[in-house]
Order: sequence, then structure tokens, then C-alpha cells
Amino acid sequence: MATEASQTHPFRSVPRTTEFQPNPISVSPPTISATHDGLEFWQFMVAGSIAGSVEHTAMFPVDTLKTRMQALSGSVSVRPIGVRQALGSILKLEGPSVLYRGIGAMGLGAGPAHAVYFSVYEHFKELFSREKPNNPVAHAAAGVFATVASDAVITPMDVVKQRLQLKSSPYKGLGDCVRRVLMEEGFGAFYASYRTTVVMNAPFTAVHFATYEAAKRGLTEVSPESASDERLVVHATAGAVAGALAAAVTTPLDVVKTQLQCQGVCGCDRYSSSSIGEVIKSIVVKEGKQGLMRGWIPRMLFHAPAAAICWSTYEASKTFFQTLNQSNHNYH
Repeated sequence: MATEASQTHPFRSVPRTTEFQPNPISVSPPTISATHDGLEFWQFMVAGSIAGSVEHTAMFPVDTLKTRMQALSGSVSVRPIGVRQALGSILKLEGPSVLYRGIGAMGLGAGPAHAVYFSVYEHFKELFSREKPNNPVAHAAAGVFATVASDAVITPMDVVKQRLQLKSSPYKGLGDCVRRVLMEEGFGAFYASYRTTVVMNAPFTAVHFATYEAAKRGLTEVSPESASDERLVVHATAGAVAGALAAAVTTPLDVVKTQLQCQGVCGCDRYSSSSIGEVIKSIVVKEGKQGLMRGWIPRMLFHAPAAAICWSTYEASKTFFQTLNQSNHNYH
């Protein structure tokens, strides 16, 4: 598999053929900015950007459904509804095109954010895993560093995306939403949910990456002789398992994040601060603890296939760059 390349250093030591012992640095091949897996840092960024864009574009309608179900969870007048009922209502009253409203904002945010996400993950994964390549704690820790960095990039566009996804959204489009939020609420509104997002995505990513690496390793060990031929299936299956588990565990914090990002818009409650505790208390008082699990089904329906798509695309992109780098190396 692609990740196994990280276990072998790309350059072997040069044999000593004379009495003179040169400095090892002087006899090494010219240094290239390659990291583990035989890829350069920018190649991890490109692979991650492609994976994120494909993932969010493919799964955007499900994300819209999740946002609709979560946004009004604090309202007394809203009764809990199922996925089928919510989807049917949207299609009947607004049409299928509304499921893609806000995709432009996600398009602008997903590419750069996932470029940061995967490149930071690969860097810290290599840094933390040198002594033990299959260390799940190292994978989880690397994932936490990755999400803190990527969330700083994507949070503003996620705010815009979710506000555009709301029923009867007052914004005409991406530009109008950005302009009005800046004028009416200030720049800080774009980061009102950042702390919640990080608090949510840190355990999400830790569970996700640790589960993905463990599932991938387990699936490979089941049939090692065909692991190379079934690489795409392995990545997709491991990604789906990891995405579903991480999504289920972190749904309450995702509800809080949606509430903070959509507060004051289309009937959503407004909060005096960005306190996670305040939002949780408000939801529990009005709906009970079940209100914190609003939208968990579409969230899992989003993250399981989304993670499968994302990891498959990412690993395929890595394989492409590895092949390209190897061919360039052989050519020279």
C-alpha cells in the first residue's frame, strides 16, 4: 500500500570504497523537499485539496439536509422530524436545486482547508510515528493538529454555507452573505463557532484517523496477497467505518456549532456568547437531551460515504504523485 513506503528511507548509505571517510552529508544525493511516502509537501496539499473538493461536492445535498434539521433545534415550535420527512418537504416545497444552495462557499473553503488538513496530518504523522509506524495515538495526535489548522481556514466559509442552506435564507448569495455579516455582525461572527468547531473536530479527527489507520491495517492483513489489487476498496471501507463512528460520537457538538453559526437567522435562537455550555443548556431545557442528537442520521449518512470518497481520492492522488516522482527519478 502507499503508506508502506514511509517505512523505508528513499536514500541508502553509500558504500565506503576508500581509506578516506567522507562526511555522509557530502556523498548523499542532492536533497529534494520530499517527506515520507516519497511525496513532497506540496503534493500532499494538492492531493488533500482534490479529496476535499470531491467529497463535499458529492455529499453536499446530505449536508444541507443535516443543517436544516439541526438549525432550529432550539426552537420550541419545531417538532422533531425524520430524514425522509425533511427531504420530502424540501423537494416538494422548494425543489431539488435548493439542496445545492451554498455549494460555492464550500467550494472556496473545502479545497484550501483540506490541503492544510492532510499536509499537516502527514507531517505530524511522520514526526510522531518514527519509532512506531502503526501507533494509533500518534495518528490521533496528528489528526488533532491537522484539524486545528484546517478549521481556521474553513470556518468562515462554513458559516456562509450554513446560512445559505437555511430555509428562506435572507441572503441572495455568497457575496451578499459575506457583506451583510461583516456590516451587521462584524468579522468576529465568522469565527463565533471556531472554538466549538475545534472542540468537536479534535475528538472527531482523533477517532477518525485512528480508526481509519487501524481499519486499513486490519483489512490489509485479512488478505495481504490481494491488498495491492484491492487498495481502493480498502481505503473506501476503512474511510466509511471511520467517518460513521466519528460522526456519531460528535453529533452533539455539531448541533452546537450549527446553532452558533446560524444564530439570529431564519428563526434560530441568538446567544449572548459563544459558550458551548450555554448553547447545550438552552437546547436541553427546550428539547431534552435528545435535542443534542438532532440530525445524527444525515450526519452519519454524510460522513460515512464522504470519508470513503475522501480517503479513496486522497490515496489515489498520492499514488499518482508517487508514480510521477518515481518516473522522474528514473528519467534523471
